[in-house]
Amino acid sequence: MVATDPTWINGVALDGQELRRVDQLLVMHNGTAMGGRAGVVPGGNGLGVSISGTTITVGAGTAWVHQTGQGMYRVALASGATATLTAAHATLARIDLVYLRVWDNTVDASGLNKADAVYLAGTASSTPVAPTPAGTQIYIPLATISVPASGGGSPSVSTTVRPYTVAPGGILPMQSTAPASPYVGQFYDSGTDLFRWNGSAWEAYQKKETVGFTTVTVGTGYTQGDGTTNGNLNGPLRYRKINDRGVDFMEWYGGATRVSGAQTTNVLSTALAAGFRPAYRASFVIARNGVAINGVANTNSVIHSLKLDFNQDGTVALFSQDAGPPNSVETLWFAIPGLRYPLT
Repeated sequence: MVATDPTWINGVALDGQELRRVDQLLVMHNGTAMGGRAGVVPGGNGLGVSISGTTITVGAGTAWVHQTGQGMYRVALASGATATLTAAHATLARIDLVYLRVWDNTVDASGLNKADAVYLAGTASSTPVAPTPAGTQIYIPLATISVPASGGGSPSVSTTVRPYTVAPGGILPMQSTAPASPYVGQFYDSGTDLFRWNGSAWEAYQKKETVGFTTVTVGTGYTQGDGTTNGNLNGPLRYRKINDRGVDFMEWYGGATRVSGAQTTNVLSTALAAGFRPAYRASFVIARNGVAINGVANTNSVIHSLKLDFNQDGTVALFSQDAGPPNSVETLWFAIPGLRYPLT
């Protein structure tokens, strides 16, 4: 069996490489058994890159820099660093790179043992790409700078290339792509959603959303509900489109008063837009006023069934027991206490 030197034992001396390998315990894995995820420690705009005129500034911050076989280098840049932007090409654009480098003479034969921020100008081209540091360099990218041709505007900074790292079990933030070689229970934040690896796929977790209501315009023969007289005080007919566990739903609330006309016509003045129509008819039994049964005395408070259909063509129709003469005003008001149906 292979033996190794553990830390924090009296009389056991460890060299830099051994300590760096042990430090891999402090950061999230990189998909290998003897590896760690390199990156900037998120929060506080650490190692932020900005440009003003021709002056490039890298702010203070902390990061982990990984080198295969060497382990993790801890880097704390205590004060900002500056560099001067290379002049723009006369006719072609260019992409430059700003990166955090560790100089380790034992590994790269650089003659130096330090860490600093480095600016590397790219090559002007009709299809420019960011440069790659030459040789055996231990580094992580911090930002790219897009430099237009002379007279073509101001340079702009992008941190898309910047990796982030967190402690084991932490949530990786600002990830444009899913982390490689995930473990069951690993989380990452895409910038808009939270994802968890279940062993075979990334599952999106719901976040709290505020979705406002749209108040409809009712059709001929109907008066919009309110809080005083119409629609049994249920307020106006209104809807909102929400997403629940990856499925789009429509939610409806409110009420209306029916003045005249056939009940099977569209309750709305115009059909719902295509993105708000159900794939299949959605039918509901809803509340309405009490009326008498035709030809039966003393039945003025009987509640009949009233059906509301949300159709695939975007119309909304009412159906009741007696929709036509002599009971064409049978439905005086109707209310939707909260209806929900999927759009797919």
